[in-house]
Amino acid sequence: MLHQDVEGEPFLVASRYRDDLFACLTARGDELFDLTDALLCADGPVRTPVDLTLVAEHRRGHGAMYDALNNGTIDVPRLRQVLAGLPMPQAADGRLVLAVDVSNWLRPDAPTSADRLFCHVYGRSGRSSDQFIPGWPYSFVAALESGRTSWCQFLDAVRLGPADDVAEVTAAQLRRVVTDLIEMGRWHVGDRDILIVFDAGYDAPRMAHLLGGLPVEVLGRMRTDRVMRRPAPSREEYYLAHPRGGHPPKHGGEFRFAKPETWGEPDATTVQVTDRYGTARAMAWDHIHPRLTTRSAWIDHTGELPVIEGTLIHLQVDRLPGGQDPLPLWLWSSATAVSGEDVDVRWQTFLRRFDLEHTFRLMKQTLGWTRPKLRTPEAGERWTWIVIAAHTQLRLLRQAATDLRRPWEKPAEPGRLTPARVRRGFRNLRPHLLCPARAPKPSTPGPGRPAGSKNRRPTAHYDVGKTVKRSASITERNRLGP
Repeated sequence: MLHQDVEGEPFLVASRYRDDLFACLTARGDELFDLTDALLCADGPVRTPVDLTLVAEHRRGHGAMYDALNNGTIDVPRLRQVLAGLPMPQAADGRLVLAVDVSNWLRPDAPTSADRLFCHVYGRSGRSSDQFIPGWPYSFVAALESGRTSWCQFLDAVRLGPADDVAEVTAAQLRRVVTDLIEMGRWHVGDRDILIVFDAGYDAPRMAHLLGGLPVEVLGRMRTDRVMRRPAPSREEYYLAHPRGGHPPKHGGEFRFAKPETWGEPDATTVQVTDRYGTARAMAWDHIHPRLTTRSAWIDHTGELPVIEGTLIHLQVDRLPGGQDPLPLWLWSSATAVSGEDVDVRWQTFLRRFDLEHTFRLMKQTLGWTRPKLRTPEAGERWTWIVIAAHTQLRLLRQAATDLRRPWEKPAEPGRLTPARVRRGFRNLRPHLLCPARAPKPSTPGPGRPAGSKNRRPTAHYDVGKTVKRSASITERNRLGP
């Protein structure tokens, strides 16, 4: 079916995307494309990839599926540009909002799988039962929508290796994504800066420094025990306070999050009444920055350490939807001189970052992202991009899907179907879409290993954990040597 023969805007965009997706599958492309359709048309959650070979939309055997995952090829740079060129969700103020987070593919019983790291997993009974389980951590970048929703658009996924620095890899990943968005015409000169939202696992000031030169604004959550600095006084103010002279300081007074007496008067204050959180009170201080030292992440920095100024936001609400006691929320934005309205926009945008958690749950529980027992990390990356490609088709067809609800489910509002409900009706939408994959050719399976023979090539076993130890101070680096 040609593009001009597809009726309706959702089908037109989805068919073009499917054509571009097939062009990115450079080896075993027919099987990888059929596997994507089977992933979308299967009934219920995906348990194992081999079950997908029994779906009617999968026209090949299970051997072709294993061969495609183990030996197929996906042109990932081209696929990233295809995703960046799709219609992009935007925030209420018209800007692009990107969220970054790490999700773990746990592989505790796979000693023959390489590049496994110890992944931090929260326990069911609280933070006191946290665990570190071997697995493959993936860094995802997604575009967020406005309002409460379980939808987002994945733009990139990178597996973190044993020798990788998470901040540096994430910065390079974001720089690549922003460059693709600009090249594909999703951001133009004069538009608002792209807002990138981080959780507390990232150091927001350092990410702002690593992303310097891009039209982006960094917004990240800060730990409640942080200590930052106020702006340094001007020369006139310093000499009035110290008439005997001396060198003016580089940093101002301390701003301790845990000590309100060090906060001083905020530069902006807002109060809003919300349905889910009660009264939300926000305070903001301008030109707050961390005092950097030549340690840890900055140990290899040459020259004078930078002063990375931004706006610090303190948010306090009356209640939480789950009934827990609300703790104060600290946010740091790389933008300065923001107004009270801008402060409200930023903390409300940060709350949209949690929409990404719904997508991770869909990928793992419904699309079966972490279900396959794949041996090599390369096969895991191919399966990850197949899942991303399938999720993207659900987002493009969300307006064309009908609500095939169960008798015990509540009717969904128009245009408010969840990704799982859209997938439930994808089999009815697929006949209206372009299918560039070719029909399978008749073939005869190979003889395989002779009966009674043994495998005399044992599989290599790999250790778990980081392979590069970074010095925490210059003294430690000099002691350990190069």
